[in-house]
Amino acid sequence: MSIEITNPAELHDPTAFGYSHVARARGELVFIAGQYDSDAEGHTTTTDFADQVARAFTNLGIALRSAGLNYTDVAQLRTFIVDHNPTKLTILGTKIAEIWGTHPRPKPSTASQP
Repeated sequence: MSIEITNPAELHDPTAFGYSHVARARGELVFIAGQYDSDAEGHTTTTDFADQVARAFTNLGIALRSAGLNYTDVAQLRTFIVDHNPTKLTILGTKIAEIWGTHPRPKPSTASQP
């Protein structure tokens, strides 16, 4: 199997942490690494959860576009929220609805860390 690994220039270089942002397998299946509120150097930019979610999805868009894709090409979405609660889940759900609207998407799985 041929796997093409790429890292968009607009996102931080993650190779020192042992991963890459985008992997394309067999030319059709693309895996995007977990995106978070990070600037071009890999630093978080805010402690505000809604702003973190917005930045994470902006970074996801950058990674998708680097592979010639967009949000409508996403087949599965996984999220990880530290200390998740109903307010944070509402913020996440609102952002997902903003991006995908009423188009059906697989339900995101959400993990939490205490």
